[in-house]
Amino acid sequence: MNVSRRRFLTTAVTTSVLAPAAVRWAFGADTPHGLVKPLPRQKMWQDCEVGAIFHFDMPLFAPGGRTHRNSIRETWNPGTYNPTKLDTDQWIAAAKAMGARYAIFTATHFNGFLQWQSDLYPYGVKQASWRSGKGDVVHDFVNSCRNAGILPGLYMSCFRNAYWKVDRYRVNYGKGGPGQAAFARTCEKMFEQLCSRYGDLIQIWFDAGNISPEDGGPDLVPIADRYQPNMVFYHCPERREHRWIGNEHGSAAYPCWATMPNLESAEKLHKGKTPNWRQLLQHGDPDGRLWSPGMADMTLRNHYWFWRPNTEKKIESVDRLVRCYYESVGRNCNLVVGLTPDPTGLLPEPDVRRCVEFGAAIRTRFGRPIAETDGRGSQITLELPAPAKIDHVVLMEAIESGERIRKYIVEASVEGDRWVSICDGSSVGHKRIQQFKPVEVAKIRLRITESIAKPQIRKLAVYSAP
Repeated sequence: MNVSRRRFLTTAVTTSVLAPAAVRWAFGADTPHGLVKPLPRQKMWQDCEVGAIFHFDMPLFAPGGRTHRNSIRETWNPGTYNPTKLDTDQWIAAAKAMGARYAIFTATHFNGFLQWQSDLYPYGVKQASWRSGKGDVVHDFVNSCRNAGILPGLYMSCFRNAYWKVDRYRVNYGKGGPGQAAFARTCEKMFEQLCSRYGDLIQIWFDAGNISPEDGGPDLVPIADRYQPNMVFYHCPERREHRWIGNEHGSAAYPCWATMPNLESAEKLHKGKTPNWRQLLQHGDPDGRLWSPGMADMTLRNHYWFWRPNTEKKIESVDRLVRCYYESVGRNCNLVVGLTPDPTGLLPEPDVRRCVEFGAAIRTRFGRPIAETDGRGSQITLELPAPAKIDHVVLMEAIESGERIRKYIVEASVEGDRWVSICDGSSVGHKRIQQFKPVEVAKIRLRITESIAKPQIRKLAVYSAP
């Protein structure tokens, strides 16, 4: 997983050529021509804020319990695949307790093992003795998501596939040659099966993305458009509907904009490691022409994407998870947490407990605001029901109208009508969370000091965290 994320630079938006500076409109202007906005499916994804990704694959059943890092060039007898206690309801209950609103399952990871009923090649659950060859983990997972009110997503790798001897998108362990076209067609058929059999999906996650059909890769966008028009696509040269933030620590830099340089400029340069590629992933480009918000991923067991024995001490603390929430969701990104079922098919109990504790900590802080409002324009005032101590402000733009704010100040009314600054910033986007020393206030006001159109505030809220 770690290696593939670093390979993201070969398919992500990696350019040092930024779009021209945006024109600054007067506060009274409404929607300017050319203001970048999200697609409805992108807004839906951003509204989810927290997701879980479950890594579970054939190598867990290999001799010695190997992980995906050992499985790039090895395959095993499918008969050894035997998760005797598999319970996707248990997985999703933990994800929901954590606060996840969507979940992703590794339908086929780097080993190429197919965890749904498929005749595309003889390496999957159909060839396993488990459930007499009739098991379908994808089906179980998607049903568990829907029963729990969680949006389902799937992970599919075309970057590596041990069965097809594919590495870095190409057969013959990266050298290419005969068999490349056959693999590309097989990827298309895998994608079509996943898109067409299991109902609406929030996304199919392509770790390290895909190469274009012209470069020997599968042609996936028409399949997505046909079967999953409301699914966020992550990602290929033709479509990049969100971006990896540039690390696996669950943390984005600030400011973090949802826009990136335009797709055409990015594709011309994406094969070259330009000097500011990581900075661009971390911060985005406020003047970019492509809506591609950040995704900050991390593992619950640092830094294990797949289960390994005797690694309970690697489970992140609640404090660390909460800090990552502030540095991802609180900085205009989604937070995706990797969870690791063991070979029995259950999420270990210590992991479940930490998911519950993390979710409870976030709900304690942000479950109920002291006061909140919304509004339009360069200044919005929020009066509290009664004077109270606050230590958090949460801002949200109505991103369906684009990211409009460029600079802002939040002020508190203290000692009568004396206004003092309690925090300030630049990027807001979907959500900005700021914490400060407790201060007793009767009202606060948000002043937008620079914007590119009339600000549209979805939420201005204040909280007091225990």
